[in-house]
Amino acid sequence: MDIRRALPADLDAVSAIYGREALEGHATFDVEPRPMAVWQEKLAGDDHFLVAEHDGEVVGYATSGPYRPKPAYGRTRESTVYVAPGHQGLGVGRALYDVLLAALADDGVHLVVAAVALPNPGSLALHRACGFEEVGTMREVGRKHDRWIDVMWLQRVLD
Repeated sequence: MDIRRALPADLDAVSAIYGREALEGHATFDVEPRPMAVWQEKLAGDDHFLVAEHDGEVVGYATSGPYRPKPAYGRTRESTVYVAPGHQGLGVGRALYDVLLAALADDGVHLVVAAVALPNPGSLALHRACGFEEVGTMREVGRKHDRWIDVMWLQRVLD
């Protein structure tokens, strides 16, 4: 498996991974796939947009973005990792996080936060294995697929 910076040619696969989760899952609170323009903008503006490639196929991706727009949050980033169905539980998420967290640390990021929609035992296990600590759960913060969804917040200090 190769972890590398995302390229324009990867965006269809990234969009498909996310779009499936938007339509069928609950890891994102989007209910429709994002337009390609959103992915193109993210690629142009985010040097922490990584993909995992296995046998020539993009099987996952990771990004980070600002936690909040206020200046004092400047050294805090929110991370996102998605893995394609059929590749979950095989180390793809861990490999993406290893590279992403190292890049963030190199860039002087102090704290990384992640939001995990519950239930998601695989994602919680991944975050714990990568050194994240649970900091709280927001109850019934989103509604999708005719049910209320809780979100657990996790964090990892990098420096």
